[in-house]
Amino acid sequence: MVIGYDTYHDTAQKGRSVGAVVASMNSTFTKYLSVANLHTNPAQELNDNMCPAIAKALRKYAEINGNLPARVIMYRDGVGDGQIPYVMEHEIAAIQNCFRQAGLTDDQLLFTYIIVSKRINTRFFKMNGKPSNPPSGTIVDDVVTLPERYDFFLVSQSVRQGTVNPTSYNVIKDTSGLKPDHLQKLTYKLTHLYYNWPGTVRVPAPCQYAHKLAFLVGESLHRQPSEQLEEVLYYL
Repeated sequence: MVIGYDTYHDTAQKGRSVGAVVASMNSTFTKYLSVANLHTNPAQELNDNMCPAIAKALRKYAEINGNLPARVIMYRDGVGDGQIPYVMEHEIAAIQNCFRQAGLTDDQLLFTYIIVSKRINTRFFKMNGKPSNPPSGTIVDDVVTLPERYDFFLVSQSVRQGTVNPTSYNVIKDTSGLKPDHLQKLTYKLTHLYYNWPGTVRVPAPCQYAHKLAFLVGESLHRQPSEQLEEVLYYL
C-alpha cells in the first residue's frame, strides 16, 4: 500500500490548513481512496486528520482485498527541514499507533516513511561536452547527500527547456528491508502513474494526487468533500 500526504493552507480562513491522504487500494496502484480534512494546528492535524484517514484507508483496503497490507510506504510532502524532528518524534509514532489499532503489529508490518521535498536549490548537470540536463530516472545518492541521512535525489521529469529540478527524498523510517536500489526504482516508477499526464511527474503519483486534492479543498471548496467521492479521482 502506498500513501501520499500533503497539506495546503486554506485561502478563505487564515490559520486553517487542509490535509489530504491518498492511499492505493490494489497491487497495481490504479485505485485510490482519498480523504481530505481541515485543521487549525499541528496536534489536531495528527490526531483528528491523518490517523483517522489512514485508519479508514486500512479498513477500506481490508474490505476490498480481504486482508490488511503487508507493506506500507508513505510519501509525505509539505515538510520543511525544520519540521523533521517534530515529524520523527510525533507523526511517525502516531501513525504506528494507528497501525497497531488497526491490528497490524510492528513485527508484521513493513513500514517506510519518506519525506519528499520539491523546493530545493540543488541542480545536476550531465557533463559530456557542454553541460546538459541529466536524463529522466537519474538517481544521486552519494557525495552530495547528507552523511547522517538515508536520502537520495531523483530526476524524474524530462524538460524541454531550462534546467530540470530534481526532487529530494529523505527516508526517515524504514523497516521494510528493501534495498535502497529497490526503493529508488519504486519511487521512479510511481512518478509514471499520474493519470493526468502521459509522462513522468516530479513526485510519486499518490503524492501528486494528495497535492491536487488539498489544493482543491483549500482553494475552492473550503469544506470537507462528500464521503461518496472518496473512491473517485474527482480532483484531477
